[in-house]
Amino acid sequence: MSQTRQKVVIVGGGVIGSALAYFLASHAGFRGEITVVERDPTYAQASSALSASSIRQQFSQPVNIAISQFGIGFLRNIRQHLAVDGEVPDIALTEKGYLYLASEGGAATLRENHATQQAHGVKVALLEPAALQQRFPWLRVDDLALASLGLEGEGWFDGYGLLMAFKNKARSLGVQYLKAQATGFAHSQGRVSAVTLEDGSALPCDWAVNAASAWARPLLAGTGLDLPVYGRKRCVYAFSSPAETPDCPLVIDPGGLWFRPEGHIWICGLSPPQDDNDPPLEVDHALFEEAWLTLANRVPGFEALRQQRAWAGYYEYNTHDHNALLGPHPALANLLLANGFSGHGLQQAPAVGRGLAEWICEGAYTSLDLSPLSVQRLVEGRKLLEKNVI
Repeated sequence: MSQTRQKVVIVGGGVIGSALAYFLASHAGFRGEITVVERDPTYAQASSALSASSIRQQFSQPVNIAISQFGIGFLRNIRQHLAVDGEVPDIALTEKGYLYLASEGGAATLRENHATQQAHGVKVALLEPAALQQRFPWLRVDDLALASLGLEGEGWFDGYGLLMAFKNKARSLGVQYLKAQATGFAHSQGRVSAVTLEDGSALPCDWAVNAASAWARPLLAGTGLDLPVYGRKRCVYAFSSPAETPDCPLVIDPGGLWFRPEGHIWICGLSPPQDDNDPPLEVDHALFEEAWLTLANRVPGFEALRQQRAWAGYYEYNTHDHNALLGPHPALANLLLANGFSGHGLQQAPAVGRGLAEWICEGAYTSLDLSPLSVQRLVEGRKLLEKNVI
């Protein structure tokens, strides 16, 4: 569709913005210039660098399942896609699965999700406590009613490595990265004309993209859209233990705590009791005490453990319905949003980057229909509820 030269400015050089830059620069229908505006190239506070970097197919919404199915295929073949001058990225993809644990009150939801997942080709098994104990003898199961284990296409990887692979490949294809603080979008008569910068200058554009993660909301001031996306702090704790957990997947306890192995140690996290918007990124060390109690209850060997380090990062949390908000701004057709991933940005970046590149070049999602995630649902007051949010 697009053969004339166009200027595209992407605000946010994290994994979403960089994935879009790569797919757009690679698209046969694109002719033009791509500029990615990133305020901090060190990515010191970027979710892409601070995430636990996992991918799963155990969602309740078919669109999220399809996004992850494309994503795992892309990650498996990342060397083919993102090699630069013979240098191939290694993101240490580890496919050990997700294990959701449910008490009696959550078993029905697991069964309902399982039916949806099976209908969409997800390889997942429901395990009764006896089968769960046999498979993972190091787990305590007497308070559980059911578990759901991903058998294929789930696991974890190096999130910062994925970001750098997208960025390096995009730059090799001619994408320009600009260190600057974007402040908003200049617009008139229903179209964005430029991205404004903190120094008072502006970057003229034919397309603008807001991929600014937890910092996306203020950029839309004056555009008529109050984006319900905020930074929600999530802490990750690394710990050592003499325990042994062979074949350990990423385990989600009924109360929401998760843990997984990371080399010879483990990492874990859980939501804070008070989930404030845009708090300082300071580690909540007291929360680890609560985590330890849950860990020791679920894995008796974890009664003896030692915290090694900890860090805090943001979920760009969509308070409307916890799903991504994608596509054109309701009032500005050439301003695309890629926000509110609520912890799923890394795993959804390949499909989202490809989809938005198609939108710019072809005027539609041609590979995978991402329209269920349209921003229009905010205007219409609709929700796309995802039951499996960690």
